[in-house]
Amino acid sequence: MAAAWSKSLLTTVRKSLIIIFYRNPELGKVKTRLAATLGDDKALAVYLRLVNHTQSITKDLIMDKMVCYSHHVDTEDCWDNTTYQKQIQKGNTLGDKLEHAVKHAFDQGYQYVGVIGSDCFELTEDILKNSFLKLQTNDAVIGPAKDGGYYLLGMRKFVTEFFKNKEWSTATVAKDTINDFKRLGLTHFVLPVLSDVDREEDLPKGLLNKLR
Repeated sequence: MAAAWSKSLLTTVRKSLIIIFYRNPELGKVKTRLAATLGDDKALAVYLRLVNHTQSITKDLIMDKMVCYSHHVDTEDCWDNTTYQKQIQKGNTLGDKLEHAVKHAFDQGYQYVGVIGSDCFELTEDILKNSFLKLQTNDAVIGPAKDGGYYLLGMRKFVTEFFKNKEWSTATVAKDTINDFKRLGLTHFVLPVLSDVDREEDLPKGLLNKLR
């Protein structure tokens, strides 16, 4: 995979953007389903570890990177200002916010755009690289999550349908998005199914002991 990535750098890197959807880390306002069983303090601690993981797998990517903040842009946080572009999420629903961020990226001239959250310990730098490699020969790439959502959506053209008529945060989002690909006649690649962290049972073994 590393060799294939290297051969593609000259044609893709300067045209590629990875967008990270990020919720400002406030006690009682992150990982609320996790907090229902662990409490707000531990839920926040888990979230911060997820954020650190997401940062660690994206910071060395040679492509451009953008963090989209839920409430306010923080220029003094863990996301280095020289490494990550920063902007606020705009829109009412998650679909609205995703659509705005992706459309803005294509309007800025990017040709390969991927969106991730900060909820997946299983996501790796190699999976991110591979997703952009697959966009060279596919119209879209999706990384399904075990809960029915997706941890990554990549595309090489803006398609508004990807963000419409979805029941966000339900078990049908990935399936409905793949149906969009098929209905619109778009070629697509499906990445491995990974687990997002939403509930206590989603946590890696041993992590809770480290938080005690």
